[in-house]
Amino acid sequence: MRFAVWAPYAGRVDLLLRDRTVPMSRDDGGCWSADLAGASGEADYAFSVDGSGPLPDPRSPWQPSGVHGWSRTVDHAAFAWQHDGRQVASLREAVLYELHVGTFTPEGTFEGAIRRLDHLRGLGITHVELMPVAEFSGARGWGYDGVDLYAPHHVYGGPEGLKRFVDACHGRGLGVILDVVYNHLGPEGNYLGRFGPYFGGRTPWGEAFNFDGPDSDAVRRFLIENALMWLRDYRIDGLRIDAVHAIRDASAVHFLEELGAAVHGFEEEPGWRRAAIAESALNDPRFVWDLERGGYGLDAVWSDDLHYALHALLTGERSGRYVDYGALADVAKAIRDVYVLDGAYSRSRRRRFGRPAAGVPRRRFVTFSQNHDMVGNRPQGERLGRLAGIGAAKVAAAIVLMAPTVPLLFQGEEWAAAAPFLYFTDHADPGLGSRVWEGRRRDLAG
Repeated sequence: MRFAVWAPYAGRVDLLLRDRTVPMSRDDGGCWSADLAGASGEADYAFSVDGSGPLPDPRSPWQPSGVHGWSRTVDHAAFAWQHDGRQVASLREAVLYELHVGTFTPEGTFEGAIRRLDHLRGLGITHVELMPVAEFSGARGWGYDGVDLYAPHHVYGGPEGLKRFVDACHGRGLGVILDVVYNHLGPEGNYLGRFGPYFGGRTPWGEAFNFDGPDSDAVRRFLIENALMWLRDYRIDGLRIDAVHAIRDASAVHFLEELGAAVHGFEEEPGWRRAAIAESALNDPRFVWDLERGGYGLDAVWSDDLHYALHALLTGERSGRYVDYGALADVAKAIRDVYVLDGAYSRSRRRRFGRPAAGVPRRRFVTFSQNHDMVGNRPQGERLGRLAGIGAAKVAAAIVLMAPTVPLLFQGEEWAAAAPFLYFTDHADPGLGSRVWEGRRRDLAG
């Protein structure tokens, strides 16, 4: 069994096992490795960097004790897959359903979610879109503060649970889109900086990855290989790349272009093409333009404008971004042109905003009336049915489903769920929890 870790500026790295310590050898690229003859199966391990440790593996496949615990090896070949995604509908025929594993069922696990898949199939859903499942601090949270990007959250069911969930989806003809976060890393259990120069700058949510600075080749490879790991080891059908507008990269080949090419180049089975979907708040079709046109060549990009137009019209709300919308004509324009703000003046931003989506097939855009952000980033987490009535929520859902774009429903929308969906974290550090709360309070007040 081979253990390896990138730590280019370390003077010494040791592999820590429960019963012994093994010195590691460094290659010219700053990667340290150790081979253990005869080792197989599950093994707990960690690293020591210049005497500091134990530290979890940046590529840990499993964190059974959470973000601060030891890593555990996983034999991915041992899982007995019964199905694959070759029978899943293409993205152009898709009806997406966004769900949060921790709140989708009372159990809050992959196993619990499996028992609801027949319900989703009966609705006509073609793809389940999971909010992030990479290991994050605590037991419960949205998942966007993940720190162990290769490890499915242990509370949800870990690697075995996710594989069972994906296999169950494929057995019902459902595809699985996984939300991945490559713009930042969470604050608690974030040990990457102890190994090497993974970060370069900050985002509003945490440290930003180093996409274009010194040593960035290894960082980009770390993230690209993470994406391929989800496709290969968990048979995920596509990736939803969170907040791509927060990925800062001045490289000649943008990270998103490189990521899209890697996803499209991965073909485990003939005829099973994986998808790369961008979440962007920029109203910019460049993410799905072909490379020859100067785009990034991704399969689809989220558009918020149909939500904004419907919400403003149906609720009468005009605060924040909603000040730019509210007329019935805005809904019509969002259906016809995707972007309401496609170069027009934005009152909320006090400048021109967006670019026309002319010439781009409408099935390259994902639209919705509700999603986790649009509901959960409200102070009270109210859903559209609570704000405007069930009749209005039905109208909004019907418009989304009949629009020429790819529709997305948010969990509970199909029965006009009244329960709020609020932002929540479960950090062990009470000081961090207080700072997160204060930051959220400022954001919502603004």
